[in-house]
Amino acid sequence: MSGGAEVRAWRPGVPGVVEVLHAHFPTHAYPSHTHDAWTVLIVDEGAVRYDLDRHEHGLAQAQVSLLPPHVPHDGRSVRPEGFRKRVLYLAPDRLDARLIGAAVDQPEYVDPLLRHRIHQLHQVLQDGREDLEAQSRVLFIEERLQQHLARQVGAPLQPPSGVAGQLRELLDERVAEGISLEEAARIIHAHPVHLVRAFSREYGMPPHRYLTGRRVDLARRYLLDGRPAGEVATLAGFYDQSHLNRHFKRVLGVTPTRFAAS
Repeated sequence: MSGGAEVRAWRPGVPGVVEVLHAHFPTHAYPSHTHDAWTVLIVDEGAVRYDLDRHEHGLAQAQVSLLPPHVPHDGRSVRPEGFRKRVLYLAPDRLDARLIGAAVDQPEYVDPLLRHRIHQLHQVLQDGREDLEAQSRVLFIEERLQQHLARQVGAPLQPPSGVAGQLRELLDERVAEGISLEEAARIIHAHPVHLVRAFSREYGMPPHRYLTGRRVDLARRYLLDGRPAGEVATLAGFYDQSHLNRHFKRVLGVTPTRFAAS
C-alpha cells in the first residue's frame, strides 16, 4: 500500500454503524474534507493533529475524538513514524443534530470508560459473530457521547442558512449526478461567484471539493458492498475509474481496489 499504509474497512451490518475503519498511516495526511456521519476516533499508536472548522486540535492515545457530520476537518501525524487509528462512523441520526455545535467546540474527551467501551466494540465487530452484543455496545457508547455533548456549554450549531446552506443542501441531494453552478444559481437566486465565495467562507472549502469528498464517501459504501471499482466510479459521480482513483487515494491514502480488498 502507498507509503506503507495499512487499511481495513468494512460495513458491519449493525444498526447505526455506517462503516468501521482500522488504519496505520506512516506518512499520509488527510486533506480537508467532510463526512455525512459522526466520526468516533481513537488512536492506538502515535498522535494526531487536525483542524476542525478551522480550529486546531490534537488527539493522543488516552482520548476519544468525536467529529460531527458536515464540518470540515483534516488530519496529520504529530510524529514522524505516523499513527494507527480505529474509527466508527455512526449514522447522522444516532446523535442529536442540535448538539453538533457542542462537538465543534470540544471534540476530544479524556474518558477512560468511553475509550474502553469503544475498544471493546471494535473487538466484537472484528469477530463479527455477536450482533446483539455489538448493538448493545453501540447504544452505551452513543449514550455516553450524548451525555458529554449535553454537558458542554457550547451553543448548538444553527441549521445551515443563507445561500451557502442552500447550496450545500443542493449538493447533498445530488452527490452522484452533481449540479452546475449556473443551475444552482438559478435555483437559489444568487450570482455564481457569490455562491462560491459564501460557501467557501462558511465551510472552509470550495463547493467542488466538498462534493468530491461526499463522492469519495459514497464510493466507500459501494466498495464495501462488493461492487467493482469501475462500476463504483460511475455510481459515485466520477468521470471514470482513474478519476475515482486519484481523488480516493488523495483522501484515504490507498486506491479503491486496495480499500475494497481490505
